[in-house]
Amino acid sequence: MCDPLLIGRRRETDLLDAALARAADGEGGSAVLVRGEPGVGKSTLLERTAREARERGFTVLRAVGTEAETDLAFGALHQALWALLSDCDSRTLSAHQREALESALGIQAGAAPSGFAVGAAALALLAEASLDGPLLLLLDDLHWIDSSSATVFAFVRRRCAELPLVIVGASRPGGPVAQSWSAEPIEVRALSEPDAALLLHRSYPQLAATTVRRVLREAAGNPLALIELPRQLAAEQQRGVVPLPDSLPLGRQLERMFAGRLAAVTPAAGRLLLLAALAAGPDSSGGVWLRAVAGEDATDALEQIEAGGLARLDGAGRLVFRHPLVRTAVISAASPAARREAHRTLAGCLAPEDPQRLVHEASAALFPDEDLARRLQEAGSRLARRGGDAEGALLLDRAAALSADADERARRLTWAAVMAARGGQLRHTAAVVEELRSRPVPPDIAPLFAYAVVYVDQSHRIDFESAAALLPAALDALTAPGAEQFDGLAEQVFFKLLLTATYTDDPRAWQALDRHRDRASEPARLCHRAWLDPARTARGVARELSVVVDRMSEEQEAGAAWLLLWTASAVDVADGDLWRRFTGLHGYATQGSVAKAKCYQDFLRGRWDRAAVCLREAEAAEELGYHCNALMFRHYHAHFLAGRGDESGLAATTGLIRPLAARAGMRFVLDRLTHLEGLAALAHGRYEEAYTHFTGLTPAGRLPRRGQPWFHQLAFDLAEAAAHTGRRGEVRALVAAGSAERPGEISDHHAFLFAAAAALAAEDDAADDAYRAAYRTPGAEQWVFELARLRLAHGSWLRRRHRAEAREVLRAAHRAFRGLQSEPWALRCEEELRAAGGPLAPEPHRVPEALTGQELRIARLAASGLSNKEIGHRLGLSHRTVAAHLYKVFPKLGIASRAALTRALEGH
Repeated sequence: MCDPLLIGRRRETDLLDAALARAADGEGGSAVLVRGEPGVGKSTLLERTAREARERGFTVLRAVGTEAETDLAFGALHQALWALLSDCDSRTLSAHQREALESALGIQAGAAPSGFAVGAAALALLAEASLDGPLLLLLDDLHWIDSSSATVFAFVRRRCAELPLVIVGASRPGGPVAQSWSAEPIEVRALSEPDAALLLHRSYPQLAATTVRRVLREAAGNPLALIELPRQLAAEQQRGVVPLPDSLPLGRQLERMFAGRLAAVTPAAGRLLLLAALAAGPDSSGGVWLRAVAGEDATDALEQIEAGGLARLDGAGRLVFRHPLVRTAVISAASPAARREAHRTLAGCLAPEDPQRLVHEASAALFPDEDLARRLQEAGSRLARRGGDAEGALLLDRAAALSADADERARRLTWAAVMAARGGQLRHTAAVVEELRSRPVPPDIAPLFAYAVVYVDQSHRIDFESAAALLPAALDALTAPGAEQFDGLAEQVFFKLLLTATYTDDPRAWQALDRHRDRASEPARLCHRAWLDPARTARGVARELSVVVDRMSEEQEAGAAWLLLWTASAVDVADGDLWRRFTGLHGYATQGSVAKAKCYQDFLRGRWDRAAVCLREAEAAEELGYHCNALMFRHYHAHFLAGRGDESGLAATTGLIRPLAARAGMRFVLDRLTHLEGLAALAHGRYEEAYTHFTGLTPAGRLPRRGQPWFHQLAFDLAEAAAHTGRRGEVRALVAAGSAERPGEISDHHAFLFAAAAALAAEDDAADDAYRAAYRTPGAEQWVFELARLRLAHGSWLRRRHRAEAREVLRAAHRAFRGLQSEPWALRCEEELRAAGGPLAPEPHRVPEALTGQELRIARLAASGLSNKEIGHRLGLSHRTVAAHLYKVFPKLGIASRAALTRALEGH
């Protein structure tokens, strides 16, 4: 290692090199977080990784976060992708993707999409670029990257495994971005004393022994301190001729040491350094402001700055700090008056409509300024309308701080809380709400404040009590004649109440909904019908939903998105065109709802190879603070586990989410988990146990009352358990009750499941016709798992009557179960096929898909008996990443569980 700052960093460089090697060898991408205290050498490791990557043929992209640019939406993304976007062919991206990126990067005007839409476009751009060779994306100082860019980078990071893309981020410990990385970080710690002594000797061979001992003691292994502390000493002090100062500070004290050096520069040089430290934007380190403020003494000042090693002019004429600590030290050393004056200067260099100008004006303000607060509020609202909710919330925060009137301050803070929640900054919303709770809220803003409180409690704390307590009164106030509408807040409050009622069955929520139903919007009334008592009130909802959506404008869709998705989910039609209408046009709040709908539809429609998506989405929700979403994603993942008969996996998942759901009174989740435990028992042929689970949810032979939107699935599962335990009379009563409610008018899925239940209950002379009638139900082939189970039951019935067609029906079921990797159900098919006297279902000739090197390593460790957490510890991965790899390994090996790994790996 030629760079002295890399002394003692062999472990770190080996891990980074391994990530590059995997990507270069086609084994997939990865994301690595380099984490450590200031000055520990993170940036040096990134520079070394960049050099190594270029030697291996990588294209290197980079972005550096700065404290002054945290309010600039997509500023870091601009640094990282501008060159790629400029060079890409017009056919590389779709029109929508190019528009998303160009709007985010400020290339074209117009409404910017959400960070998730920009993330999809960025991923497409990187995928295209990776066709020419592997990519390395370096993200330095993650703790200062703007939230919009961080959202995009997180989106790409979670999906980089499929590309030859390595993402290396560097951050200080404790920051929210650093905490959100799922993989185990590379902790860059202080150097050992021998390594620290070697670094010090190579950098300053002339130091006296007494000076070396003192510097080693004071630096405590911090590489930057080891380099910088001796630099501050006079030559006589370095040689031990004169005594050393009383204190050689570190950490914050190290920044004060920089501040001491700064005191020696001329006022002109100090002014340039302060302007560079406070500037923000794509041109933050030079250009407009540098040309505007440079006078005759600028050349001398810049020369002094470079000579002192504080900063340098790069090839583009930008003033670049030697280390982020220098920037921080410059700001810390400046007086408040000097900082305000610098902000005023920077504001004068920007266009009047530039939001960053307002940020500088706000930073320069010494006293409350209502005019500036109003302009900040207007700019924040404009940002929110363009998709920058999180950045808009920051401007509203600043506007609140400048408000002279306490009520105006509370109003602006409340809007900031709501914007932050919509923009995926739920933790910030929680903090603002706590601050607002400490003082009276103006009555005119009370409904909006109640909504913010409930948003935090439901989504962040998984607590539904405040919704039932606060929202009925809020809805009363919003629907009163002449009331402030708060941009359609009544519809959102109605939705939050409906969510509370559905999840918890709280009578206060249902009563408020019933009271306001007639005054609600059409989408709200439709959603209420779908969930009120699905077996009896959901008829016609799917048809009416299609009509409502078709005649809505894009602006109307944006306001009603949650209601439309929730309605569609209730009647099993949240697939295809509906969620594509909302993809990319909204922030995380809506995108999370889209993702939940997709996960559930993937289960219903047999796309079980996407089961691991539920876990990735849960991880993303946890990162953003949406803990209720994370619970629901794991709840949807439990569906796949139950369908596959993976009882150990199901038990682990229910053990994780059941206590949270029970504390929150989420009957919706608790009942569904009981249902799924019954489904897993069915998979293993424990029919009496399954029957007990199901009848604990609904009386045998009758449809359930309100609170079970999946009553049709429960009816089919209960019918199977009852038929196998000699209770066909109960099945017939259940089918009769369901048929009386005309399930076909709810959805094709409802019609199919009740037809399937009728076949299970039919008398022998009518059974064959009943099975075939169920097959003919419109769209029956969509419901892959349930259709396969019906075929298994039919094939078994045919086999017991020695009918030749039994084998064909059983083979079709067997192929479906194998495709779903539902091993217990597939084994039951095989038993029936053997009993039928024919061969097992012939498998189409297929060459097994090869495992990547990483997948093979993980599979071997799993086969040896290690847990996902233990595997992750060995390989430097999170246990969730290990699980995601195993979900890819199982279908490649043609197995469905860890138990089958040892045999499947023979020959690998």
